[in-house]
Amino acid sequence: MTRRIFVSLAGAAALPAADYHSSTEPGVTPEFERPLFDLHRHSKTPIRIRSVELLKAGKVFFTRVTSTDGVVGIARTKQIEDYVPILLHKVAPFFTGKDVRDMERLVDEIYHANYKMAGQPFWAPVAYVEQAAFDMFGKTVGKPVGELLGGVKRKQIPVYLSGSVRETTAEQEVEIYRKALELSGAKAVKFKIGGRMSRNADAYPGRTEKMMALARKTFGDKVILYADANGSYNAAKAIEVGKMLQDLKCGFFEEPCPWEEFTETKRVADALAIPIAFGEQDSSLWKFQWMIENRALDIVQPDINYCGGFIRAARVARMAQKAGLTIVPHNTQTGASAVNILQFASAIPNTGPYMEFPFRGKAENEGWFSPHFIVRHGALDVPSGPGLGIQFDPAFLAKAEPVRVAY
Repeated sequence: MTRRIFVSLAGAAALPAADYHSSTEPGVTPEFERPLFDLHRHSKTPIRIRSVELLKAGKVFFTRVTSTDGVVGIARTKQIEDYVPILLHKVAPFFTGKDVRDMERLVDEIYHANYKMAGQPFWAPVAYVEQAAFDMFGKTVGKPVGELLGGVKRKQIPVYLSGSVRETTAEQEVEIYRKALELSGAKAVKFKIGGRMSRNADAYPGRTEKMMALARKTFGDKVILYADANGSYNAAKAIEVGKMLQDLKCGFFEEPCPWEEFTETKRVADALAIPIAFGEQDSSLWKFQWMIENRALDIVQPDINYCGGFIRAARVARMAQKAGLTIVPHNTQTGASAVNILQFASAIPNTGPYMEFPFRGKAENEGWFSPHFIVRHGALDVPSGPGLGIQFDPAFLAKAEPVRVAY
């Protein structure tokens, strides 16, 4: 019996079954749908959404939510181009007229109304509208989003550097990270290993082993090394690679198997001592619950956009906390888009010691918002202003035009 299986069995009794599993009474809800935040306490009066718009300025998309009192909330989107009809025809009409204080209930109701559309193409548009609505909510009541999400607990967020690629040689990738660590002061980095959904093929033979060994030799024990396989392996190969990562004292092994093969991922997790990180592609709360209860992972990695926004990511965090696990959300965003993970991590108590921040991002070119997010001494400052806490250049926003899509 491995240590992981022993811990999993020992911890099973600590996860009480929700009434939903056994009750036959009407109206009972799963544990993860129970309220987390008393959003009504922040305002005695309704804060209703008058309009929801998708804006485009050049190649940049935003959601803009305006209240009936004229307060405007704005959030930059990520990968919205393929999901525009869903946002405009399903998500925007649903939230229009609603009280943003009811957001916890609304994210359930929009799912119930569109349950056949579940998945990233549906939940990402919901997340973008929810984030803009929270920006508007915070501006209305004069509080940052972190305060709305249970209270600000951290004003700085330590980060690990990501953004690694597979087109480089092992030596080139280690050197790129060496420079990035020197500039940022970060204490942890994540390398891309394998070949991305490649059925055990490496980017080129031997690259993974050479790169990770060279990274450990170059950085010593002062830098934490993480490894992300992006579903490169079947369970047998992942276990082999995982043992190599264990020997190098890596901090976690991310997405060893293709993301839908969660039983294969559990096989890997049961066989290894290195923590398994997983969940960035998932949007099903039921699946997160299964993975956590069955210890298919050790570090839970929802993407705040892909899984449906702040509320749903916070629910995943609550599941993880009850099982004694940390949450380290997946993040590929810099610039204005990165503010969501900072506000989230400022408030959620069981976030990991480092949040993900891509060092190959383009934040330095985004001169149309402030503050700019630059890693200093290994950390990012959480904006303390109301809402998301960032301001967009009015001249830049003036160039943005509403997106229209006809049936």
